[in-house]
Amino acid sequence: MAIYALERKQWIQVFAAWTGWLLDGFTTIAYALVATTISKIFLPSSLQTLGLAIIFAGFAVEALARPIGSLIFGNYLGDKIGRKNMLSFTILGFSIFAGLKGLLPTYDQVGLLALILLYIVLFIEGMFAGAEYGGGTVLALESVPPESRGFIGSFVQSGFGTGYFLISFIFAGISALFPGNSFQNYGWRIFFLILFIPGIIAFILRVFAHESPIFEELVKQKEIEKVPLFRLFRESYKSVLYGLLITTGLLFINTATFSFYPTIMSLLGYNNILIGTYLAIINFVSLLGVWFGGFISNYLKGRKKSLLIYSIMFVILVGPLTYIGYTSVSEYLLIAYSLQAFLEAMIFATLPSFLSETFSKKYRTTAVGFTYNGGAIVGSLAISIIFILSGTFGLLTSWILMLYIASIVMLIGIILSRETWTSKEDYIKY
Repeated sequence: MAIYALERKQWIQVFAAWTGWLLDGFTTIAYALVATTISKIFLPSSLQTLGLAIIFAGFAVEALARPIGSLIFGNYLGDKIGRKNMLSFTILGFSIFAGLKGLLPTYDQVGLLALILLYIVLFIEGMFAGAEYGGGTVLALESVPPESRGFIGSFVQSGFGTGYFLISFIFAGISALFPGNSFQNYGWRIFFLILFIPGIIAFILRVFAHESPIFEELVKQKEIEKVPLFRLFRESYKSVLYGLLITTGLLFINTATFSFYPTIMSLLGYNNILIGTYLAIINFVSLLGVWFGGFISNYLKGRKKSLLIYSIMFVILVGPLTYIGYTSVSEYLLIAYSLQAFLEAMIFATLPSFLSETFSKKYRTTAVGFTYNGGAIVGSLAISIIFILSGTFGLLTSWILMLYIASIVMLIGIILSRETWTSKEDYIKY
Protein backbone atom coordinates (compact mmCIF):
# COMPACT_ATOMS: atom_id res chain seq x y z
CA MET A 1 0.00 0.00 0.00
CA ALA A 2 1.42 3.38 -1.00
CA ILE A 3 1.57 6.18 1.57
CA TYR A 4 -1.02 8.24 -0.25
CA ALA A 5 -3.39 5.26 -0.22
CA LEU A 6 -3.73 5.17 3.58
CA GLU A 7 -7.29 5.45 4.81
CA ARG A 8 -8.67 8.49 6.63
CA LYS A 9 -8.76 6.54 9.91
CA GLN A 10 -5.08 5.67 9.54
CA TRP A 11 -4.10 9.28 8.86
CA ILE A 12 -5.98 10.43 11.99
CA GLN A 13 -3.95 7.93 14.03
CA VAL A 14 -0.73 9.15 12.42
CA PHE A 15 -1.51 12.81 13.09
CA ALA A 16 -2.62 12.01 16.63
CA ALA A 17 0.88 10.65 17.27
CA TRP A 18 2.56 13.47 15.33
CA THR A 19 0.97 16.20 17.47
CA GLY A 20 2.56 14.73 20.60
CA TRP A 21 5.96 15.12 19.01
CA LEU A 22 5.01 18.63 17.93
CA LEU A 23 4.37 19.53 21.57
CA ASP A 24 7.65 17.87 22.60
CA GLY A 25 9.55 20.01 20.11
CA PHE A 26 7.71 23.09 21.35
CA THR A 27 8.49 22.46 25.02
CA THR A 28 12.06 21.17 24.75
CA ILE A 29 13.32 23.90 22.49
CA ALA A 30 11.31 26.63 24.23
CA TYR A 31 13.28 25.80 27.38
CA ALA A 32 16.59 25.85 25.49
CA LEU A 33 15.74 29.17 23.81
CA VAL A 34 15.14 30.99 27.10
CA ALA A 35 17.89 29.24 29.08
CA THR A 36 20.15 32.30 29.17
CA THR A 37 17.21 34.48 30.22
CA ILE A 38 15.82 32.30 32.99
CA SER A 39 19.29 31.57 34.41
CA LYS A 40 19.21 35.21 35.58
CA ILE A 41 15.64 34.88 36.87
CA PHE A 42 15.68 31.61 38.81
CA LEU A 43 19.18 31.95 40.29
CA PRO A 44 20.97 34.49 42.52
CA SER A 45 23.79 36.60 41.11
CA SER A 46 26.29 34.58 43.15
CA LEU A 47 25.53 31.50 41.03
CA GLN A 48 25.57 33.19 37.64
CA THR A 49 28.92 31.64 36.67
CA LEU A 50 27.24 28.24 36.89
CA GLY A 51 23.87 29.55 35.76
CA LEU A 52 23.66 27.86 32.36
CA ALA A 53 24.94 24.52 33.66
CA ILE A 54 22.32 24.59 36.46
CA ILE A 55 19.48 25.56 34.13
CA PHE A 56 20.47 22.96 31.53
CA ALA A 57 20.52 20.38 34.34
CA GLY A 58 16.74 20.81 34.10
CA PHE A 59 16.99 18.74 30.91
CA ALA A 60 18.43 15.93 33.04
CA VAL A 61 15.63 16.29 35.60
CA GLU A 62 13.02 15.97 32.87
CA ALA A 63 14.92 13.18 31.13
CA LEU A 64 15.15 11.14 34.34
CA ALA A 65 11.36 11.30 34.61
CA ARG A 66 10.74 10.23 31.00
CA PRO A 67 11.62 6.52 31.30
CA ILE A 68 9.74 6.41 34.61
CA GLY A 69 6.67 7.85 32.91
CA SER A 70 7.05 5.54 29.92
CA LEU A 71 7.14 2.51 32.23
CA ILE A 72 4.23 3.62 34.41
CA PHE A 73 1.92 4.86 31.67
CA GLY A 74 3.04 2.29 29.09
CA ASN A 75 2.79 -0.67 31.47
CA TYR A 76 -0.45 0.26 33.25
CA LEU A 77 -2.21 2.16 30.46
CA GLY A 78 -0.76 1.74 26.95
CA ASP A 79 -0.33 -2.03 27.04
CA LYS A 80 -3.46 -2.70 29.12
CA ILE A 81 -6.22 -0.25 28.14
CA GLY A 82 -4.92 0.81 24.73
CA ARG A 83 -2.52 3.15 22.98
CA LYS A 84 -5.18 5.74 22.11
CA ASN A 85 -6.69 5.91 25.61
CA MET A 86 -3.29 6.42 27.20
CA LEU A 87 -2.34 9.17 24.78
CA SER A 88 -5.55 11.10 25.41
CA PHE A 89 -4.70 11.17 29.12
CA THR A 90 -0.97 11.90 28.92
CA ILE A 91 -1.21 14.78 26.44
CA LEU A 92 -3.31 16.73 28.95
CA GLY A 93 -0.72 16.37 31.69
CA PHE A 94 2.10 17.12 29.27
CA SER A 95 0.60 20.38 28.00
CA ILE A 96 -0.55 21.59 31.43
CA PHE A 97 2.87 21.26 33.03
CA ALA A 98 4.67 22.53 29.93
CA GLY A 99 2.73 25.80 30.07
CA LEU A 100 2.85 25.98 33.86
CA LYS A 101 6.50 27.07 33.72
CA GLY A 102 5.24 30.47 32.62
CA LEU A 103 3.46 30.95 35.96
CA LEU A 104 6.35 30.07 38.28
CA PRO A 105 7.71 32.60 40.81
CA THR A 106 11.23 33.98 40.37
CA TYR A 107 14.26 33.97 42.68
CA ASP A 108 13.53 37.55 43.71
CA GLN A 109 10.09 36.43 44.88
CA VAL A 110 10.75 33.13 46.68
CA GLY A 111 14.52 32.54 46.66
CA LEU A 112 15.94 29.13 45.72
CA LEU A 113 12.42 27.68 45.97
CA ALA A 114 11.97 29.09 42.46
CA LEU A 115 14.59 26.69 41.06
CA ILE A 116 13.16 23.79 43.07
CA LEU A 117 9.67 24.46 41.70
CA LEU A 118 11.08 24.66 38.18
CA TYR A 119 12.72 21.25 38.60
CA ILE A 120 9.51 19.75 40.06
CA VAL A 121 7.44 20.99 37.12
CA LEU A 122 10.06 19.69 34.68
CA PHE A 123 10.03 16.27 36.37
CA ILE A 124 6.24 15.90 36.20
CA GLU A 125 6.20 17.22 32.64
CA GLY A 126 8.86 14.64 31.78
CA MET A 127 6.76 11.78 33.15
CA PHE A 128 3.88 12.66 30.85
CA ALA A 129 6.21 13.36 27.93
CA GLY A 130 7.84 9.96 28.41
CA ALA A 131 4.61 8.21 27.50
CA GLU A 132 4.34 10.05 24.19
CA TYR A 133 7.03 8.28 22.21
CA GLY A 134 5.99 4.72 23.05
CA GLY A 135 2.25 5.28 22.79
CA GLY A 136 2.26 7.58 19.78
CA THR A 137 4.82 5.65 17.78
CA VAL A 138 3.12 2.31 18.38
CA LEU A 139 -0.37 3.66 17.65
CA ALA A 140 0.76 5.03 14.29
CA LEU A 141 2.99 2.17 13.16
CA GLU A 142 0.68 -0.64 14.21
CA SER A 143 -1.95 1.00 12.01
CA VAL A 144 -0.03 1.06 8.70
CA PRO A 145 1.53 -1.62 6.46
CA PRO A 146 5.30 -2.28 6.51
CA GLU A 147 5.96 -0.74 3.09
CA SER A 148 4.64 2.59 4.42
CA ARG A 149 6.08 2.28 7.93
CA GLY A 150 9.50 3.79 7.26
CA PHE A 151 8.12 7.07 5.98
CA ILE A 152 5.19 7.18 8.43
CA GLY A 153 7.61 6.65 11.33
CA SER A 154 9.78 9.48 10.04
CA PHE A 155 6.72 11.69 9.66
CA VAL A 156 5.68 11.07 13.28
CA GLN A 157 9.28 11.78 14.36
CA SER A 158 9.25 15.00 12.32
CA GLY A 159 6.66 16.43 14.67
CA PHE A 160 9.55 17.35 16.97
CA GLY A 161 11.32 19.27 14.22
CA THR A 162 8.06 20.95 13.24
CA GLY A 163 7.58 22.08 16.82
CA TYR A 164 11.16 23.35 16.89
CA PHE A 165 10.59 25.19 13.59
CA LEU A 166 7.41 26.89 14.81
CA ILE A 167 8.66 27.78 18.28
CA SER A 168 11.80 29.33 16.78
CA PHE A 169 9.69 31.75 14.75
CA ILE A 170 7.48 32.42 17.77
CA PHE A 171 10.59 33.15 19.83
CA ALA A 172 11.82 35.62 17.23
CA GLY A 173 8.40 37.28 17.14
CA ILE A 174 8.01 37.57 20.92
CA SER A 175 11.60 38.86 21.21
CA ALA A 176 10.71 41.57 18.71
CA LEU A 177 7.50 42.47 20.58
CA PHE A 178 9.24 42.51 23.98
CA PRO A 179 12.78 43.82 23.38
CA GLY A 180 15.48 44.12 26.03
CA ASN A 181 14.40 43.97 29.66
CA SER A 182 10.72 43.51 28.81
CA PHE A 183 11.45 39.97 27.59
CA GLN A 184 13.29 39.18 30.81
CA ASN A 185 10.49 40.71 32.91
CA TYR A 186 7.47 38.99 31.35
CA GLY A 187 8.07 38.06 27.70
CA TRP A 188 9.44 34.64 28.70
CA ARG A 189 6.21 33.93 30.61
CA ILE A 190 4.08 34.54 27.53
CA PHE A 191 6.48 32.35 25.58
CA PHE A 192 5.91 29.40 27.94
CA LEU A 193 2.14 29.94 28.21
CA ILE A 194 1.83 29.51 24.43
CA LEU A 195 2.73 25.86 24.99
CA PHE A 196 -0.86 25.15 26.06
CA ILE A 197 -2.06 25.59 22.47
CA PRO A 198 -0.53 22.51 20.74
CA GLY A 199 -1.59 20.37 23.72
CA ILE A 200 -5.23 21.32 23.24
CA ILE A 201 -5.05 20.57 19.51
CA ALA A 202 -3.43 17.19 20.18
CA PHE A 203 -6.07 16.22 22.74
CA ILE A 204 -8.95 17.03 20.39
CA LEU A 205 -7.38 15.00 17.59
CA ARG A 206 -6.82 12.00 19.88
CA VAL A 207 -10.43 11.98 21.02
CA PHE A 208 -11.40 11.18 17.43
CA ALA A 209 -8.59 8.69 16.78
CA HIS A 210 -9.17 4.92 16.66
CA GLU A 211 -7.29 2.25 18.53
CA SER A 212 -4.60 0.34 16.62
CA PRO A 213 -5.88 -2.87 14.96
CA ILE A 214 -3.10 -4.91 16.56
CA PHE A 215 -4.15 -3.90 20.08
CA GLU A 216 -7.80 -4.56 19.19
CA GLU A 217 -6.75 -8.05 18.15
CA LEU A 218 -4.92 -8.51 21.47
CA VAL A 219 -8.13 -7.63 23.31
CA LYS A 220 -10.20 -9.93 21.10
CA GLN A 221 -7.83 -12.86 21.67
CA LYS A 222 -7.59 -12.09 25.42
CA GLU A 223 -3.80 -11.86 25.21
CA ILE A 224 -3.35 -8.72 27.32
CA GLU A 225 -0.45 -9.17 29.76
CA LYS A 226 -1.19 -8.55 33.46
CA VAL A 227 2.24 -6.94 33.95
CA PRO A 228 3.81 -6.33 30.50
CA LEU A 229 6.96 -4.93 32.11
CA PHE A 230 7.98 -8.29 33.60
CA ARG A 231 7.70 -10.11 30.30
CA LEU A 232 9.61 -7.35 28.51
CA PHE A 233 12.74 -7.73 30.64
CA ARG A 234 12.45 -11.52 30.74
CA GLU A 235 12.23 -11.98 26.97
CA SER A 236 13.89 -8.93 25.40
CA TYR A 237 16.56 -7.65 27.77
CA LYS A 238 19.26 -7.79 25.05
CA SER A 239 17.11 -5.79 22.64
CA VAL A 240 16.46 -3.24 25.38
CA LEU A 241 20.21 -2.96 26.08
CA TYR A 242 21.17 -2.53 22.43
CA GLY A 243 18.32 -0.06 21.93
CA LEU A 244 19.48 1.95 24.93
CA LEU A 245 22.98 2.21 23.44
CA ILE A 246 21.47 3.59 20.23
CA THR A 247 19.16 6.06 21.92
CA THR A 248 21.74 7.16 24.49
CA GLY A 249 24.21 8.05 21.77
CA LEU A 250 21.64 9.60 19.46
CA LEU A 251 19.86 11.65 22.13
CA PHE A 252 23.20 12.85 23.49
CA ILE A 253 24.01 14.03 19.96
CA ASN A 254 20.58 15.62 19.65
CA THR A 255 20.92 17.55 22.91
CA ALA A 256 24.47 18.59 21.99
CA THR A 257 23.27 19.97 18.64
CA PHE A 258 19.64 21.06 18.35
CA SER A 259 19.28 22.03 22.02
CA PHE A 260 22.78 23.56 22.11
CA TYR A 261 22.52 25.69 18.98
CA PRO A 262 20.62 28.54 20.72
CA THR A 263 23.29 28.85 23.42
CA ILE A 264 26.16 28.61 20.93
CA MET A 265 24.65 31.40 18.84
CA SER A 266 24.10 33.50 21.95
CA LEU A 267 27.72 32.99 23.05
CA LEU A 268 28.89 33.96 19.56
CA GLY A 269 26.99 37.25 19.86
CA TYR A 270 23.88 36.62 17.75
CA ASN A 271 20.72 38.49 18.85
CA ASN A 272 17.44 36.74 19.73
CA ILE A 273 15.69 37.62 16.48
CA LEU A 274 18.53 36.21 14.36
CA ILE A 275 18.80 33.16 16.61
CA GLY A 276 15.10 32.41 16.23
CA THR A 277 15.21 32.91 12.46
CA TYR A 278 18.30 30.75 11.94
CA LEU A 279 16.97 27.97 14.16
CA ALA A 280 13.75 27.92 12.16
CA ILE A 281 15.74 27.53 8.93
CA ILE A 282 17.96 24.80 10.43
CA ASN A 283 14.93 22.89 11.59
CA PHE A 284 13.16 23.24 8.28
CA VAL A 285 16.21 21.58 6.72
CA SER A 286 16.06 18.88 9.42
CA LEU A 287 12.44 18.17 8.45
CA LEU A 288 13.60 17.54 4.89
CA GLY A 289 16.23 15.19 6.32
CA VAL A 290 13.84 13.15 8.43
CA TRP A 291 11.32 12.77 5.59
CA PHE A 292 14.05 11.90 3.10
CA GLY A 293 15.58 9.35 5.48
CA GLY A 294 12.22 7.67 6.10
CA PHE A 295 11.40 7.57 2.39
CA ILE A 296 14.75 6.04 1.45
CA SER A 297 14.54 3.45 4.25
CA ASN A 298 11.49 1.89 2.60
CA TYR A 299 13.59 1.14 -0.48
CA LEU A 300 16.64 -0.07 1.46
CA LYS A 301 14.43 -2.88 2.85
CA GLY A 302 16.04 -2.80 6.27
CA ARG A 303 15.76 -0.59 9.34
CA LYS A 304 19.14 -1.57 10.82
CA LYS A 305 20.76 -1.12 7.42
CA SER A 306 19.29 2.37 7.14
CA LEU A 307 20.36 3.34 10.66
CA LEU A 308 23.91 2.15 10.00
CA ILE A 309 24.30 3.94 6.66
CA TYR A 310 22.89 7.23 7.98
CA SER A 311 25.00 7.05 11.15
CA ILE A 312 28.25 6.49 9.24
CA MET A 313 27.49 9.49 7.02
CA PHE A 314 26.90 11.61 10.12
CA VAL A 315 30.07 10.46 11.90
CA ILE A 316 32.25 11.28 8.89
CA LEU A 317 31.03 14.89 8.75
CA VAL A 318 30.08 15.80 12.34
CA GLY A 319 33.54 17.06 13.38
CA PRO A 320 34.26 19.24 10.34
CA LEU A 321 30.73 20.69 10.29
CA THR A 322 30.80 21.54 14.02
CA TYR A 323 34.16 23.26 13.56
CA ILE A 324 33.09 25.25 10.49
CA GLY A 325 29.85 26.40 12.10
CA TYR A 326 31.49 27.69 15.28
CA THR A 327 32.00 31.20 13.94
CA SER A 328 30.57 34.69 14.00
CA VAL A 329 30.28 34.48 10.19
CA SER A 330 26.57 33.78 10.09
CA GLU A 331 26.48 32.25 6.60
CA TYR A 332 29.02 29.55 7.57
CA LEU A 333 27.12 28.74 10.76
CA LEU A 334 23.79 28.45 8.98
CA ILE A 335 25.08 26.20 6.20
CA ALA A 336 27.18 23.93 8.46
CA TYR A 337 24.54 23.37 11.12
CA SER A 338 21.76 22.95 8.57
CA LEU A 339 23.71 20.14 6.89
CA GLN A 340 24.51 18.64 10.28
CA ALA A 341 20.82 18.76 11.20
CA PHE A 342 19.83 17.12 7.91
CA LEU A 343 22.16 14.15 8.47
CA GLU A 344 21.17 13.74 12.12
CA ALA A 345 17.48 13.84 11.22
CA MET A 346 17.99 10.98 8.75
CA ILE A 347 19.11 8.76 11.65
CA PHE A 348 16.02 9.68 13.66
CA ALA A 349 13.83 8.90 10.65
CA THR A 350 14.25 5.13 10.92
CA LEU A 351 14.18 4.87 14.72
CA PRO A 352 10.36 4.69 15.25
CA SER A 353 9.85 1.79 12.84
CA PHE A 354 13.02 0.04 14.07
CA LEU A 355 11.96 0.12 17.74
CA SER A 356 8.33 -0.77 17.02
CA GLU A 357 9.39 -3.82 15.00
CA THR A 358 11.95 -4.90 17.62
CA PHE A 359 9.51 -5.68 20.46
CA SER A 360 6.47 -7.93 20.90
CA LYS A 361 3.02 -6.40 20.56
CA LYS A 362 2.24 -7.63 24.10
CA TYR A 363 4.59 -5.10 25.68
CA ARG A 364 5.46 -2.85 22.75
CA THR A 365 4.27 0.47 24.21
CA THR A 366 6.23 -0.12 27.41
CA ALA A 367 9.32 -1.31 25.54
CA VAL A 368 9.47 1.40 22.89
CA GLY A 369 8.80 4.17 25.40
CA PHE A 370 11.38 2.93 27.91
CA THR A 371 14.08 2.21 25.33
CA TYR A 372 13.76 5.61 23.72
CA ASN A 373 13.37 7.67 26.89
CA GLY A 374 15.96 5.68 28.82
CA GLY A 375 18.54 6.99 26.39
CA ALA A 376 17.59 10.53 27.34
CA ILE A 377 18.92 10.13 30.90
CA VAL A 378 22.56 10.39 29.81
CA GLY A 379 21.74 12.25 26.61
CA SER A 380 20.14 15.12 28.49
CA LEU A 381 23.42 15.79 30.34
CA ALA A 382 25.24 16.57 27.10
CA ILE A 383 25.33 20.35 27.41
CA SER A 384 26.26 20.32 31.09
CA ILE A 385 29.08 17.82 30.39
CA ILE A 386 30.39 19.95 27.53
CA PHE A 387 30.45 23.06 29.72
CA ILE A 388 32.24 21.17 32.51
CA LEU A 389 34.90 19.82 30.12
CA SER A 390 35.30 23.21 28.45
CA GLY A 391 37.25 24.44 31.46
CA THR A 392 39.98 21.93 30.56
CA PHE A 393 39.76 21.48 26.80
CA GLY A 394 37.93 24.58 25.61
CA LEU A 395 34.32 24.72 24.47
CA LEU A 396 34.73 23.76 20.81
CA THR A 397 37.12 20.86 21.47
CA SER A 398 34.88 19.51 24.24
CA TRP A 399 31.85 19.79 21.99
CA ILE A 400 33.41 17.86 19.09
CA LEU A 401 34.95 15.25 21.42
CA MET A 402 31.62 14.44 23.07
CA LEU A 403 29.84 14.25 19.72
CA TYR A 404 32.33 11.59 18.58
CA ILE A 405 32.06 9.59 21.81
CA ALA A 406 28.25 9.60 21.58
CA SER A 407 28.45 8.55 17.93
CA ILE A 408 30.60 5.53 18.82
CA VAL A 409 28.11 4.43 21.49
CA MET A 410 25.27 4.72 18.97
CA LEU A 411 27.15 2.73 16.32
CA ILE A 412 27.90 -0.10 18.78
CA GLY A 413 24.19 -0.40 19.57
CA ILE A 414 23.23 -0.48 15.89
CA ILE A 415 25.83 -3.12 15.00
CA LEU A 416 24.76 -5.42 17.86
CA SER A 417 21.03 -5.13 17.06
CA ARG A 418 19.16 -7.46 14.72
CA GLU A 419 17.44 -6.45 11.50
CA THR A 420 13.73 -5.90 12.13
CA TRP A 421 12.10 -5.88 8.71
CA THR A 422 12.77 -7.03 5.20
CA SER A 423 10.34 -7.80 2.43
CA LYS A 424 10.23 -11.40 3.74
CA GLU A 425 9.39 -10.79 7.42
CA ASP A 426 7.32 -8.31 9.44
CA TYR A 427 7.96 -8.65 13.15
CA ILE A 428 5.41 -6.04 14.22
CA LYS A 429 2.64 -8.65 13.99
CA TYR A 430 4.08 -10.73 16.83
